[in-house]
Amino acid sequence: MNISKQNKIAIIFTSLIYLCGFFLFLEWLYPIKQITNTSNMNVFIIYAVFCFVISYLQINWGLSFLLKGLGMAFIINGIFFKTSFFSKEWLSEIAHELSVNWYALIDQAWYDLTPIFRSILFLILIWLMSYLIHYWFVYTKRLLLFIVLTFVFLGVLDTFTVYDAKIAMIRTFVIAFMSLGVANFLKIVELETIKKVNWRKSFIWIIPLIFVVLFSTVVGYAAPKFEPQWSDPVPYISELTGIHPNGLAQKKVGYGEDDSALGGSFAQDNTRVFQAITNHEQYWRIEAKETYTGKGWEKLDDAGYTRFNENPSGINHDGNYSGGTVQEAEIAFQDKEIIPKLVYPYGMRNIVSDEAMSFMLDEHSGEIRPETVGQSKGIKNYAIQYVEPVYPKDRLREEANNHDPYEVKERYTQLPQTLPERVYTLAEDITKSYDNRFDQVSAVEKYFGRNGFQYETDGVPVPAEDQDYVDQFLFESKIGYCDNYSTAMVVMLRTLNIPARWVKGFSSGEKIGETEVNGEMESIFEITNANAHSWVEVYFPKFGWIPFEPTQGFSNPTEFVSAEEELNDTETTDDTFKAPESTEQAPLEQEEQDVEKQEKEAETETVGAMMNEDKDPPSQLVWYVSGSLVIILIILIVWLYRNRLFLQTKWIERKMNRHQDAKVFQEAYHHLLKVLNCNGMEKRPDETLREFAKQIDLRYSTDAMKQLTNMYERLLYRNENAVKAQQEVTQLWKNLIREISS
Repeated sequence: MNISKQNKIAIIFTSLIYLCGFFLFLEWLYPIKQITNTSNMNVFIIYAVFCFVISYLQINWGLSFLLKGLGMAFIINGIFFKTSFFSKEWLSEIAHELSVNWYALIDQAWYDLTPIFRSILFLILIWLMSYLIHYWFVYTKRLLLFIVLTFVFLGVLDTFTVYDAKIAMIRTFVIAFMSLGVANFLKIVELETIKKVNWRKSFIWIIPLIFVVLFSTVVGYAAPKFEPQWSDPVPYISELTGIHPNGLAQKKVGYGEDDSALGGSFAQDNTRVFQAITNHEQYWRIEAKETYTGKGWEKLDDAGYTRFNENPSGINHDGNYSGGTVQEAEIAFQDKEIIPKLVYPYGMRNIVSDEAMSFMLDEHSGEIRPETVGQSKGIKNYAIQYVEPVYPKDRLREEANNHDPYEVKERYTQLPQTLPERVYTLAEDITKSYDNRFDQVSAVEKYFGRNGFQYETDGVPVPAEDQDYVDQFLFESKIGYCDNYSTAMVVMLRTLNIPARWVKGFSSGEKIGETEVNGEMESIFEITNANAHSWVEVYFPKFGWIPFEPTQGFSNPTEFVSAEEELNDTETTDDTFKAPESTEQAPLEQEEQDVEKQEKEAETETVGAMMNEDKDPPSQLVWYVSGSLVIILIILIVWLYRNRLFLQTKWIERKMNRHQDAKVFQEAYHHLLKVLNCNGMEKRPDETLREFAKQIDLRYSTDAMKQLTNMYERLLYRNENAVKAQQEVTQLWKNLIREISS
């Protein structure tokens, strides 16, 4: 068989090894969608295929750089932009993103990195991995390190996240041993003692390899296993590092758009999002979501945006019941924290902005998007005109449960078929004493404060694959934060056929000062990521959507007045749900003041704990120490890589000085060939060792290479086990290495 045909079949085996490397790399990508908020994973996998193909084809580095760069830009444009590709607006937005995220990197504000920038970094990582895996799997055929890292990676994810790596481990085992077997076969073939290889029959050799690997896999999977012999280290590691089994790391609190997988602990973040100048504390609403999946919330895809008009009826209420004159709130966002949706108080009437833009309203969710030239765009400063809504409790109690519009009933009583029956039973037990919607809603709202539920941000579980999020909270954990409480209340109301929806935005924030506006003093509130919040809205046919607050430690921002208070037009305090004249409602309202007092005390304790947690000096020190260690590690890795030949030379020289046998000399000779190759003197495939040695000796005016080659051939072909004249051979090798490297 001629050499060209051998090379063709060798390329097939090499391609098989590289393909195995690609599949191993995919095992690093598969878990990302499940343990993070990353979407569009198929796009990233396609980009990985694109990069790996280009790396394998060994295209010129300039053309390769251009192709991969254009591919990355095309993906970023398709996912995040609606402007023309490489248009002036596109380039301007990219430049703005890079500028904002550069400052976030300098400030070590890792959670402030935008989705666009994180996606760019992720694509660059895929780009670099295509080079690295090609070097490991094709050029050096040193696969073991990456295989071991893959097993470690999957093991860590399986232990500390919701990702189940059982099947992934099996796939990795099969792929790893297949690639190791083929790689070792090629190494044996490339030894100089094998002059001819029957490549056609070599393919038959793969059959027993496949059989052995698959047989070992089946036996390993089916065989009985010992129980763990050591104590579980996870609790100790979790306590020491803050890494929790429910997630690779705690989530950072703040507003996000993906609520499809709720649960898990989070870390507080007091980064300021915006400031509001207003007379009173407000809840700052952003949007509502209507579809409960059993794990979290999603929006229906039928959102129809219409231009926002003054005094809209589709946001919260019909405006017939209010507590006073029109007021104004001024909103000012931080540059890096601008949200592409409006935050606004209840009772909003109008939006005032100096920027020329339109405001588009989704009447289903109440979401308002600022737009300019047909493109969504965040707005930094604007004012909201609003009237704080006040609702009459007696009128609310008169509302009939069967007067809901069909569309509202259909959309906002949806529940998954997998919801456990005991959730329905619990909701019925809570509300069976009440015959009107308002008192039923109030009973569910107050249920959590009377039945041992605790507000926690740490140690909050994530539901298992076959477990419902609400069912777990109500009957098993009984700990959680606003998402747990609000979701549980919405779901229980829906089991009673009461239209309810899950709302998210920000709580009122902290008052940090006062300022004069139009001759009157108004309060300045600072709203941070820690104020990100979710609550409940319930539909009342004559009033629209009314907010309720089930979370312990938080107070309902809505005012409810009795008939007498409505008649006298007096303002109520936050101490709502006072006993009405009707004695039928007394059992519910007698406990309201005590419950609200307990809630305020819980709120004070919660806020204090959050502030203490955020101001803990060691946490910042850990970041600095960790960052310094990472930088030192990177510098060390770069230095080791740049000096790898020098270090390897010193190591082999040390081995030769200690004990020189045939094995050590062969290792030294192969290293000599590598040094020559790195210095631009590569041995051609059709060139013998003696011919190559003659070329080297001519170049350096010596006969050292010839002597070393003769010694190598005697050891290799005559099976000699000892090296004669050890000191002389060692000195020849050292002198030649020194000459080449000088």
